[in-house]
Amino acid sequence: MTLSYQWLMDYLPEPLPVAQLSEILTSIGLEVERVSDYEEIKGGLRGLLIGEVIATEKHPNADKLTLTKVHIGKATPLSIVCGAPNVATGQKVVVAPVGATIYPSHGDPLTMKSARIRGEESQGMICAEDEIGLGDSHAGILVLPTDTTVGISAADFFSPYSDTIIEIGLTPNRMDAMSHWGVAHDVCAYMNHHHQKNWQPRWPATPSFAASLPPCPVSVTIENNTACPRYSGLCVDTIQIGPSPRWMQQRLKAIGVKPINNIVDITNYVLHETGQPLHAFDRATIEGNQIVVRNVADKTVFVTLDGVSRTLQAEDLMICHAHAPMCIAGVYGGLASGISSSTQSLFLESACFDPVTIRKTSFGHQLRTDAATRFEKGTDIGATLPVLERAAQLIISLAGGTVSAAPIDCYTSRQARKTVTLRWAYLKKISGKEYANAAVTALLKSLGFGIEKEDTMGVTVTVPYHKPDISLAADLVEEILRIDGLDNIPIPATITLSPAVEQPDYLSKETLREKISNQLAGMGFHEMMTNSITNSAYFPEQGDSLVTMINSLSSELNALRASLLPTALEVVGRNLNYRNLDLRLFEFGTIYAKVSTGGYLEEPRLCIVLSGQRSSTHWQEKSRPVDLYTLKGVVASVLASLGLRASSMAGTHSQLEQTLCFTAQEQPIGIGGLVADSVARPFGIKQAVYYAELNWKALATLAAAQPIHIQELPRYPAVERDLALVVPTALTWQSIWESLQKIRIKTLRDIKVFDIFESDKLGAGKKSIAINLTFSDPEKTLTDKEIEGWMNSIVKTLEKELEVTVRK
Repeated sequence: MTLSYQWLMDYLPEPLPVAQLSEILTSIGLEVERVSDYEEIKGGLRGLLIGEVIATEKHPNADKLTLTKVHIGKATPLSIVCGAPNVATGQKVVVAPVGATIYPSHGDPLTMKSARIRGEESQGMICAEDEIGLGDSHAGILVLPTDTTVGISAADFFSPYSDTIIEIGLTPNRMDAMSHWGVAHDVCAYMNHHHQKNWQPRWPATPSFAASLPPCPVSVTIENNTACPRYSGLCVDTIQIGPSPRWMQQRLKAIGVKPINNIVDITNYVLHETGQPLHAFDRATIEGNQIVVRNVADKTVFVTLDGVSRTLQAEDLMICHAHAPMCIAGVYGGLASGISSSTQSLFLESACFDPVTIRKTSFGHQLRTDAATRFEKGTDIGATLPVLERAAQLIISLAGGTVSAAPIDCYTSRQARKTVTLRWAYLKKISGKEYANAAVTALLKSLGFGIEKEDTMGVTVTVPYHKPDISLAADLVEEILRIDGLDNIPIPATITLSPAVEQPDYLSKETLREKISNQLAGMGFHEMMTNSITNSAYFPEQGDSLVTMINSLSSELNALRASLLPTALEVVGRNLNYRNLDLRLFEFGTIYAKVSTGGYLEEPRLCIVLSGQRSSTHWQEKSRPVDLYTLKGVVASVLASLGLRASSMAGTHSQLEQTLCFTAQEQPIGIGGLVADSVARPFGIKQAVYYAELNWKALATLAAAQPIHIQELPRYPAVERDLALVVPTALTWQSIWESLQKIRIKTLRDIKVFDIFESDKLGAGKKSIAINLTFSDPEKTLTDKEIEGWMNSIVKTLEKELEVTVRK
């Protein structure tokens, strides 16, 4: 929310310094995110003076230059070489003397220096309007009225507008602070409570248009009362379209709103003043003098103010005349009914719309207007008429309008104000502070609450319409603490600490996730965080199971991902474009799918991405590219940290080659492999990418079921033995490992492959696998006889089950 300091001061009984105001706003929950100076004219015309040209003559060395003498109120006039064709004796002009800095409308600032131009001295510059930021004309120097005082500063003559802009952060429930008047209301409450003031925000004097006037010639019918509970309107005639006054343009530009004409500027001004959006229709375009608030048929085409044809949806609420829609309610006006230079009579709308309806329409058509952002947070249903009268007053004074008919107000189902009871004991319990009853009552009154009942037990209040989020006693406590200040809650002189010893949950999903994240980071991986909303074109095979967005932000962000692979490849492609070629990435993310029962599936997944070299080139070792075994080893390491044993077997996947299907405790837990070239190339990836996606929910569940064993470090040395086996080429290491596990040798602690060798000398269809076996007994030192017995048992088992031979 952008606030103008000068504008905000209009609603406070007394001005406050910017620093104090910023502290107050942050204290009451309107956190000040930025304070910056604003200048309508950059540089504020500082250093520039009003001068008079007292003599001119042609430059002796240049036909298009003129030598001038300029009086700026000092004893000695300035000698200035001027290139403007319209310079003449007797003119009052703007002068930039030596040392002054000018800020052109287009270009960089320029500081004046004494110079010689074609041999003649020049002590400054006579300025054109575009050279000092006053306009865009460069036809000649800016000539001022003849009665302008010489020697005064240009800033005093032009009075350029300056302001302080305050950016505040608003939480979604603070719709009441989305205007200058709303913020002023909170500041007054703060000053009343902390400084014993009796401030009320100053509302401009506004006439109430008498109901004795003739009825409004435009009728209003609301067909959808849920989406539009209240609709007010007023006819204003004899208006004259033109530019808005300078003071209004200055304030609008200060907060980033571009002035258009007096009518549009007034509606924008009142929006930022009160928080209530307005819309002005050219009354001549309202066919049948009828306003109908309704939904139109699906796929209806409507042309908005920007000239774009938009296809409406059935749930879009429209403001229509007797035959066709004129405006997307609460979002954007229509081209046919907008205010133009020929408009003479208008119908001014002030309404209250359902926030959910407006938000859906705004996002559905990608129209994020100031009006929509306010309606979607809720507006004050009780303010439609007062705000309408405020806007009408400005139109009368600034556009020559007249009001000859009473306002129309359709408000059939009037909303009763909510009542909330706050017990004094509950206030003390929740806030931790003893408040005086009278101070609390006064504070709530300052915030706009009505006091229904007050006694020794508590207070019952009616909630103002501009605070729709207030419904519980706890909400009132929050309001009181917000204005009183959390810093003012007293800390007891003595604090009794009662430490609670809680058994940590080492196996919670969050703890396991943090553990694996730290492990992968230690292995050189970087964590990715990608958007769950992605492009549906990535998942053509999903069909009806793909979860698509109803109101997508764009055509490229229109579905919830069914796999982490596409968003991971986007990250890989971006890194490769920046020449980050060796990648180790992981992400904990969620995938989504529709299920046949009509619900939705959300599953947490862990994806692992490898690409490039395993390590950088070193003088002792050459770099090697990552491969499928690198990926398999990382997955095995992750599962080992969870207390699980990884198994894998060959499988198939539409987007992967060399596919492995991973299992743990005989349950499938994910897939991995080389990303197919046809999948990687659309992302600009030309190097091999290995990818694994694991079902994190299944892994966490299995890990939680594993018992935790604690044992002391071995006191006796381990013994290692190597074994070289000649096996069929098709035999996998997995088969060997499973056979060794069946022997159930309790002292066999670890089995590793340290060499694979293939040669014709081994025989056709044969290869050699060398394995290392580690034996250890925590109770004693192992003897050679025991180890030889186990080795013989291992060899016999492998020879019998796998038809292997021991290589001598």
